[in-house]
Amino acid sequence: MDTVTVPRALERVITGRPTSDGAGVRLLRVLEGPLQQRLDPFLMLDAFGSDEAADYIAGFPDHPHRGFETVTYMIAGRMRHRDSAGHEGLLESGGVQWMTAGRGVIHSELPEQDDGRMEGFQLWLNLPARDKLCPPWYRDFAHDQIPEWQAGGVRVRVIAGHHQGVAGAVQREATAVLYLDLHLEPGAAHAVALPAAHNAFVQVYRGELALDGAHVAAGQMGLLANTPGSDGVSLRNPGGQPARALLLAGRPLGEPIVQYGPFVMNTPQQIHEAIADFRAGRLA
Repeated sequence: MDTVTVPRALERVITGRPTSDGAGVRLLRVLEGPLQQRLDPFLMLDAFGSDEAADYIAGFPDHPHRGFETVTYMIAGRMRHRDSAGHEGLLESGGVQWMTAGRGVIHSELPEQDDGRMEGFQLWLNLPARDKLCPPWYRDFAHDQIPEWQAGGVRVRVIAGHHQGVAGAVQREATAVLYLDLHLEPGAAHAVALPAAHNAFVQVYRGELALDGAHVAAGQMGLLANTPGSDGVSLRNPGGQPARALLLAGRPLGEPIVQYGPFVMNTPQQIHEAIADFRAGRLA
């Protein structure tokens, strides 16, 4: 079991901004521009969830990316991925789609359902300068391909990194990203070891979690302070209903972040090159 003796403080609670993207998909943008430096290497986190087909049915038609990775975690629903590098896959409930855009890819993400609930998250994870023009990569992980750990009213799905001796589905050397989906029964508590220098946050999406004497409710992000000497975070479900939350942590790259829409590079010149390559049809 992870032992946390100096838990991180809660720096602040953040409520996302309602917006739309793609062809009109309604979503909550929790992490964006102003937080990118503070939560390096994380660039963006969108939460989407609706029982109304009109909120998601148009999906995300063909659009480009360069310079980072996208990680889509589907809580409920079905989404089809196709891209210009020849990859295709169906993302279903409980599954994860991990795509490295690298030097460039054009892809689409379109619902394969006409009704019912569609819910999930998309994370943008930065790439170090040395890897921004790497070849595109893609993989789907079905629900039963995500390793899990459980004990004492706690179940943890380990999407990336390592937790309690369980290796996640994906490992990333540069960012050392930890991506956990935490399920806590009422009254359950759990500690997660984290390197003190890694940036980290908790995104609650069911119930509520208590940490550092405060509560973080469903739909809110708890930004974890980089408390000197800290060795992790301690979480507890204080409510009468099950709680679920994403916990993400990663090693800061400490490099310049220059974003223009779907391109994230290190300099304005590289952004101009990305736009020119896209317009000239040179993305993969």
